Amino acid sequence: MTPRNQQHTDPSAATDSLRAALAAAGIVLPSLAVDTASPHLGLVELGRVRPDVAAQLAAALRDGGRA
Repeated sequence: MTPRNQQHTDPSAATDSLRAALAAAGIVLPSLAVDTASPHLGLVELGRVRPDVAAQLAAALRDGGRA
C-alpha cells in the first residue's frame, strides 16, 4: 500500500500537523522533527518515547484521537 500524497507532502508541514494533533490529544513526542539526515527522502523522525507515552498514543489512535 502506498501512502496517499507521499511525494506531495512537505515534511515540515506534516511534522507541524502531527505535533498539533498529538498536542490536542495531550501527547508530546519530544524527538518529533524533520529528518535532516535524508532530505531527499522527506522523512519525519518520530523518535523514541517512554512506554506510557506509547500506550497513550495507541489509545488515542484507537479512540479516533480522543485520549
